[in-house]
Amino acid sequence: MAELIWDGKYVDGKRQAPVRVALPFQTIETVNESAADRQRTLDLFAAGRQTEWRNRLIWGDKKYVLPSLLPEFAGKVSLIYIDPPFDTGADFSYIASVPPRPSKADDDPATFLKEPSILEQKAYRDTWGAGLDSYLKWFYETAVLVDELLAENGSLFVHLDWHVGHYAKAILDEVLGQDNFKNEIVWWYYNKLQGNVNHFAKNHDVIFYYAKSKASPFQRIQEKRDKPMRQQKRVWDSATGTLKQGRDADGNLEYYTVTERLVDDVWRMPYIMPADQTQNLRYPTQKPEALIERVISATSTEGDLVLDCFAGSGTTAAVAEKLNRRWITCDLGRFAIHTTRKRLLSIPDVKPFVVQNLGKYERQAWQTAEFPAEGEQRAKEAAYQRFILDLYRATRLPVMHGCTGFGLDVWFT
Repeated sequence: MAELIWDGKYVDGKRQAPVRVALPFQTIETVNESAADRQRTLDLFAAGRQTEWRNRLIWGDKKYVLPSLLPEFAGKVSLIYIDPPFDTGADFSYIASVPPRPSKADDDPATFLKEPSILEQKAYRDTWGAGLDSYLKWFYETAVLVDELLAENGSLFVHLDWHVGHYAKAILDEVLGQDNFKNEIVWWYYNKLQGNVNHFAKNHDVIFYYAKSKASPFQRIQEKRDKPMRQQKRVWDSATGTLKQGRDADGNLEYYTVTERLVDDVWRMPYIMPADQTQNLRYPTQKPEALIERVISATSTEGDLVLDCFAGSGTTAAVAEKLNRRWITCDLGRFAIHTTRKRLLSIPDVKPFVVQNLGKYERQAWQTAEFPAEGEQRAKEAAYQRFILDLYRATRLPVMHGCTGFGLDVWFT
């Protein structure tokens, strides 16, 4: 089997494994919990019984969130859908649009530049800092961890596009196995407007679908045709093991009218347009709910656990909630967590869920990994200070004699 190699995959002839630091989750809020729900939880806790399930919205880097989920959920997740970054030139900043208040409906939407946070800048550097090599290392580590979280009959969907999709497919084949690959699904967003480009317009994404085993569930889906279609009847010939034309008693060909068609691997679904007033949350990477609904409906049943470690605007969690699946979703961005939380609360009768993070444990794990204790403590502190200065594009100023402080005086440029 051919193997994709990137800088850092092997060190001294040994394949590098993902960092596995299992950290304790900190629940910072239980959302939409009634007094009765709270009392029942307290009663169960007092009786020493496990409390009932709560869906989980987690703020944190999947590098630390996924290993922290493994002790409880290894081999227990029915469906994983991920929509990771796939633009090597992108960062975590974007223009956000805020619609006017109802009383000012005629006003234009307000816009603002959402700058990347310090954590997002760090994640961007880890993902793209060394170009494609660092992305492939980052993606490989993600694939290994999600594979371990998948149940033996679980399914994985990875949403990418032309930037890195072909590289990711080779990694997924290596981690999950070529035999477990089911489909390369093409999402054709026929309504996306294109500028005057000197090539064929790029109007589709790809979604790689893997099933962990032959026992993984799959439900065929029908969709409405644009107009009824007259179709020739086919019958199975057991003698030849083939389909043949159906005929009536007089030998005439038989026909019937169909109004639906089986969904294949090309999904014709509209892009969320800027003027959309039904589900557009003004989140730049937001996907239509119909897309995720098809994924969840085809490969899971009610009560199954669905995971998305790139929450974005929260589409996966919202659709899983509406389809009565359990869900866990996480994101590094604070804006993504706020957007997802607000979106979930807009769902009628949304079940209580918890908002969690890894608190100081994530920061400590990051500091240990970024600045290993090699040499004296003073050198370690100096490396950490240089890192903070670089993030803020700051320059150290000399500490004036007689001044007191924390020893890190800076000037922002």
